[in-house]
Amino acid sequence: MKKVELFKENGFKDKGFSPLFAHESPYMKVVNFNFEPGQELPVHSHDIEGELVIAVLEGRGEFLSKDGALPAETGDILVSPIATPHGLRATTRMRVLVTIAPPI
Repeated sequence: MKKVELFKENGFKDKGFSPLFAHESPYMKVVNFNFEPGQELPVHSHDIEGELVIAVLEGRGEFLSKDGALPAETGDILVSPIATPHGLRATTRMRVLVTIAPPI
């Protein structure tokens, strides 16, 4: 087993979001991203088979797609094929946990 204390190990940056690779194995990757208001992970996709889960741990923002945006707030989870264009924008200080399977 492995314990990662995300709130202690990953802070916030004034310029660009702050990533922390919490776990990586042949089966999945888990990454914590912290965003200040206005910071974003631009819409992008990966040309592979697999899925991703974006869980909002704290804060508010938007789940982004090529067609627009959906509200995202604490407790919300987005599940998507990894090949579907996706992104994220923070409107408040925001912490998210992204799980990708299989890992890229």
